[in-house]
Order: sequence, then C-alpha cells, then structure tokens
Amino acid sequence: MSENSSFEEEKLLLEQRKVKALEKIANSVDALTLWFEEVDKDEWGERIQYYLFEGFKMLKNTHDTEDED
Repeated sequence: MSENSSFEEEKLLLEQRKVKALEKIANSVDALTLWFEEVDKDEWGERIQYYLFEGFKMLKNTHDTEDED
C-alpha cells in the first residue's frame, strides 16, 4: 500500500510541475505577443523580411540535405 501511495504522490508532484511549466511558457508567449504588438512595424518591416528569408533558407537547406541521405 505504501508503494501505491508513493506512486500517487509522485504522480501528483509531476502534474503540479507540469502545470507550473505550462504557466511559465504561457507567460513568455504573452510577453512576446505584447512586444510584437508594440514593435514599430514600418521600421522593422525590411529587417523582419530579411530574417524570415534567412530562416527559410536554413530550413530549406536542412530539408534538402535530409533528402540526399
């Protein structure tokens, strides 16, 4: 019975840790959302396009090299 109780306590602890981790992730996403809303889009437009294109090229190169294997 003690082993069962220990297992249940550990399960509960993991659930609590999972909830705390999800709350931290949600807070980070919320902060990023607020930051993106406040960014001067006209000033950042070209810069964002550049970084998006660079990211696209990196993903494409990664995808292309995986296809060769």
